[in-house]
Amino acid sequence: MSDDNAGLRIGRGYPLGQLAKAFVTAASHEDAETRRHAEERLRRWGQVLAGMADGTLTIGSRTPVADLPAWVTPQVARGGFVTGAAAAGGTLLAHESETARRAGVAPDRRALFAYYLTEPGLAALNELLDTGRYRVDVPEEAALLTVAWLLRAGDRLAALTLLDTLEPFAGRLRLAPRPADAPVPDPGIVWRETAGDARDTVARREPNARVEVMREALTVWNPFADELLVLWLETVVDGRVARRIPPDWTARAAGLLDKYRSLAASHTRCSKHRKPKENMAVLRMAMEAVVSGRSLEPRQLGMLQHAVDSMLARRGRPGSERHTTLRDRQAADAALPTHHAIAQVVAARLASLPQEAGVGSTGTLLGPVTAQEAQESGVPAGTAVPLSIRLVVERASAGPIEELIDRGVVPSSEVLARLVPQIAAATTAEVYPDEALRSLMAANYRAFRNRRSLLLLNLEHQVQVEELPWVRAVAAHRRAGDCIRQHSRAALVRLGELAIAAFPATILPNPLVRELDALAREAGLDLPFVEELAADIFMGTFSAKFLRAAKLAADLLQGTLYARYYGIDYGAVRQIKDVAKQRRFFARTSNAFASLCAARAGRPADRWSVPANGMVIEQSQILTTHNLATLVQPVGVAPAPGWPELARRSFRAVWQLVSRVHNNPRPLGTIKDAAYAWRQTLLYLALTNHEDQAAFVAWAREQVRAQPAHTTERLDPVVAGLAHVLAGGTFDADGVAGDARRFLGWAVGGHWMQPRRAEALR
Repeated sequence: MSDDNAGLRIGRGYPLGQLAKAFVTAASHEDAETRRHAEERLRRWGQVLAGMADGTLTIGSRTPVADLPAWVTPQVARGGFVTGAAAAGGTLLAHESETARRAGVAPDRRALFAYYLTEPGLAALNELLDTGRYRVDVPEEAALLTVAWLLRAGDRLAALTLLDTLEPFAGRLRLAPRPADAPVPDPGIVWRETAGDARDTVARREPNARVEVMREALTVWNPFADELLVLWLETVVDGRVARRIPPDWTARAAGLLDKYRSLAASHTRCSKHRKPKENMAVLRMAMEAVVSGRSLEPRQLGMLQHAVDSMLARRGRPGSERHTTLRDRQAADAALPTHHAIAQVVAARLASLPQEAGVGSTGTLLGPVTAQEAQESGVPAGTAVPLSIRLVVERASAGPIEELIDRGVVPSSEVLARLVPQIAAATTAEVYPDEALRSLMAANYRAFRNRRSLLLLNLEHQVQVEELPWVRAVAAHRRAGDCIRQHSRAALVRLGELAIAAFPATILPNPLVRELDALAREAGLDLPFVEELAADIFMGTFSAKFLRAAKLAADLLQGTLYARYYGIDYGAVRQIKDVAKQRRFFARTSNAFASLCAARAGRPADRWSVPANGMVIEQSQILTTHNLATLVQPVGVAPAPGWPELARRSFRAVWQLVSRVHNNPRPLGTIKDAAYAWRQTLLYLALTNHEDQAAFVAWAREQVRAQPAHTTERLDPVVAGLAHVLAGGTFDADGVAGDARRFLGWAVGGHWMQPRRAEALR
């Protein structure tokens, strides 16, 4: 990338690649539901490419759709590409059609918009405000409720101003919410999925094809093979088959062959009986020859003898105790209820609950099948719910976030980030004294945080919730005060400690960073929370908040083990003061900070590639600690496990990740994550004393020695590097000191931890 990024544009390579993948899946995948989803992706990527071609889409802009303002929620495909459609657009939903029918208006959105401004329409909106029985899935659905609230609050000017903004889009967007069975529950209770989500997932469970093949084999083809064997045993003389054909044998054999043709036509899952070398096929084809009047050839007779002998040796003679015991056990196995059948029972249980919220207790949902359910479903009473279905239902568990983390319902920081808006919504809505408005703004906030991020260039920032016209319209009805700020700060500390304590080895994902930033602003704190940047669209510079975050890290870490390990001169960082607005960017930047990151990465100024960009971005993360220093010092987080324990837990994640590098054809992503976890480990260690650090090194060496050889070989230089720095040593320009290495995640031309490179180092 050149220094002048003003002409940078997003090419069509990525959308074309996604289009090709969707086409292949839609054309060839065996699962119908998967094909349907692929066809939808195919349609969306077609819209993306068409819009890029005709100029109606400007990918990389915060207003990427030509005729939609920034506040309208766009439909976003993978990678932040917009399709040109509005998320609140499309055909009328069922509840909109029903509202139009009851109101006696035309079934279109402009007619509905006009209806909601009549006395009956406003009365309906006010009833929703008072009961809280509504859902806001996209922020636009909160717009007309806000109008209704403003009118009843006497703020007619704000209501009319908002209507003027909304009116041009009245025919395209859903601007009213959908009714719900119950109001949103306690804001302290969160859930990963709703009962409705879990019900849909469970109900869609298809019969397992392999299980159904086995069931058919046990119930249809094994008993038929026994019938063939019994008939052939009537022809055995002195152990040799087909030596004597009883008088009525041929007629009975013909009847058995007719039965086979009927079974083969109606039971098509199992194909084993059609394979010529299988015992049952050998018996059947020999029988067909005899029934048709042909003599058995020596080879066919030999195959028939072998088939009969092997069947007797394997299972015993039909009717014998051994054979009967086996077939009884197989029949019992075949009679077991399928997971598909059990799933329908659980789906019916979930359907009886409010569908828009999580499940307070999953005990009843996951109990054995009851007698009444057995009568209705055919699944035997007392049947247990299998683990695969239990896990789906558990994802809908509702409870305090700490409890869900402890139970494993929240398995990663990415999942935590999806739940945080449920907590942050209640906190940020506390600024509204009116209860109905507070509930509405909380619902709007939750919907807004589900808005997918856009792919942006030139350091543009994502749309903020304060930019929504209906949020601006009620700004005058907010209250300010120390109580609200204290409440927001407490939530900020709580979420910061949760993220670090639960997932100490994972950098804060961008959605969580945005929530922390929003809470900090509500708390009256001007803090530089920084996002993870994408290496493939990196613009070569950083907004000013990265420099601010690095200076906060300097206050915490100057002279510590962390600074010495990474060779950081935080004094020099403090001296950078060249923040300014540049022509080609939408945010203030610091050329000196960008140059420092590039110099630390060892990247020539005129060189551009994804790995080179990644190296520069990683140096910015090292300098800023990617939000950890901000959380520790200005915010004041202090997770209960303590810094030494967090360092150990983070290092466990490091060796687990490194263990996956061996024989991995694409290990670079795993190496990057391991290096990031190592950086988190060092930050926690830097907050401890020298004795704790020495104890950690001794412990880490023991853990590394206990790993498989391929993991030990990769981690030995890493731990040796930490010990070297702890003893006062430094690394050379390449991050090497004898057998010790500084562990970074990105590298141009391959990483030293890659399997082939690791082999070369030995």
